[in-house]
Amino acid sequence: MGEPSHLPKHVAIIMDGNGRWAKKRYLPREAGHYAGMGAVRETVRAACDLGLENLTLFAFSSENWKRPKTEVGALMGLFRAYFRSDMDELVERKVRMRIIGHRGRVAPDIQTMIEDSEKRTAHNRGMNLTFAFDYGGQEEIAAAAQELARAAKDGRLDPETITPELFAQRLFTSALPAPDLVIRTSGEHRLSNFLLWQSAYAELLFVDTLWPDFDRAALTGALEQFAARERRFGALDSEAVA
Repeated sequence: MGEPSHLPKHVAIIMDGNGRWAKKRYLPREAGHYAGMGAVRETVRAACDLGLENLTLFAFSSENWKRPKTEVGALMGLFRAYFRSDMDELVERKVRMRIIGHRGRVAPDIQTMIEDSEKRTAHNRGMNLTFAFDYGGQEEIAAAAQELARAAKDGRLDPETITPELFAQRLFTSALPAPDLVIRTSGEHRLSNFLLWQSAYAELLFVDTLWPDFDRAALTGALEQFAARERRFGALDSEAVA
């Protein structure tokens, strides 16, 4: 399978299906999450090789805290393991890592790992790899609104000057372009509170592949589907943005 003819600037992926992957194999859910970490590694490598500029992965939702403590603990353990096992390769590949979400609710050692990884890769000029970790889109939008409201209350901002562009600057993703393509694995057809503001004009692609089975070929196939789509951004065909 060759490289897609036209790459999106920013691909975001809702990694779904670890539990179902494990259930099909009569394994505990934790085994599915472990297999999912392998898919993360494979997808990041493929994205780098293909020349993607920005890749965002939905690693842990703010709603995931409601899951059983044993499962949450396993997920946190995998997050730690990923930092320990893959950081050297990411640095070698010139990847710049960012983590978006509510950092104050995770264990102190994970907070330290997040800070260290961002500092270590801050000057890299390869692909921007962002993990949405303890992240919720509605929570992100509410926090941005609160920040603007405080600025207006303090007289630092005229409410009449608030624009979508100004609002976007208060989001976690202010340093990134909006996603061109949002992929969700496992056959579910919803965004599940992921990049709600940022995905206003994104192409949405729902694939049946369970996340642990998502690989280089699956990513390439998704990018080829994106390249075949015509993006109009609300305009007529003849007015489409190139």
